[in-house]
Amino acid sequence: MRPSSPPAAALPLSRRRFGTWLAASAAAAGAGQAALWAGNARAADAPLSSKLRIVIPANEGGGWDQTGRALGAALLAPGAVGTVTYENIGGKGGTIGLAKYVEKYDADPEALLVSGMVMVGAVALQKPAVTLAHVSPVARLTSDYEVVAVKADSPIKTPKDLVAQLRADAANTVIAGGSAGGVDHMFAGMLARVAGASASLNYQPHPGGAQVVEALETGKAAVGISGYSEFAENIANGKLRAIGVSSKHPFQGIASVRQQGVDADLANWRGVMTGKKVPPYRRGQLLEAVQRATTHDLWQKTIKRNNWDPYWMAGKDFESFLELDTAMAGPLIYLLKLKA
Repeated sequence: MRPSSPPAAALPLSRRRFGTWLAASAAAAGAGQAALWAGNARAADAPLSSKLRIVIPANEGGGWDQTGRALGAALLAPGAVGTVTYENIGGKGGTIGLAKYVEKYDADPEALLVSGMVMVGAVALQKPAVTLAHVSPVARLTSDYEVVAVKADSPIKTPKDLVAQLRADAANTVIAGGSAGGVDHMFAGMLARVAGASASLNYQPHPGGAQVVEALETGKAAVGISGYSEFAENIANGKLRAIGVSSKHPFQGIASVRQQGVDADLANWRGVMTGKKVPPYRRGQLLEAVQRATTHDLWQKTIKRNNWDPYWMAGKDFESFLELDTAMAGPLIYLLKLKA
């Protein structure tokens, strides 16, 4: 159902504030799912599996792939599982991987699906037959922020310069980022809306950060939006220049977009899900193993190396968070006039 839009001038472009605006509607939509781990009392009675499959709904090298493989390594290190197999299924913001996971592993007690904010947005934009309602949340793991970058010799020096450029000629100002409907696309839409240019936003989705960097370096895009870890090397070697980050405060020495006078901020989260038909006691085991992995030194070092923020949440809290995020994504995409 299409929501009635709040007055455009009165809406501050913060995902958190937007969530507050929608909270009443989300609550009225119905009570949350029943707790997924009600049967956890049985978890201690059964041994952890000797093998685990981690389905990564993206190509190798991106943020989801980094997260899934880091989690797998951290599960292996303390012996929480014996072997880990990774399966990459890329395309359309994770919605192809989501559908394949539900088709193949809905009742598989030895399979996890990497997911996150990008998938929430892609589902809201594309409206596929298989949605996040078809999987069960296990845990939220990390959060990071979007870096807005340009080629080193770009005349765009600040977020205000970018807003001015979008205001003057949004249709010919190509912004490169990740999947359509994902967090990169949402943040581009926020910046375009500040400029009053939402209807003319020229956003070009790419399968990963490497392709976004290539688009900037070859001049196919004027601006790129991606996670810090995917830009870090090219910022360090001087090929790209970061003009702002989507956090509220400075991050890795980069001033936030909001600090520089442009009213927009957005955080990206990643987590893991399992199949709807997996028994509650087994979901409890998987949660226990994942939680154990995130306390291991190997995981902590990965968090630090990739400049991710620990963002742990599980159980009813994560279920409620996901319900609100899902309820918020559709109206936000409508408000920002994002297109597939």
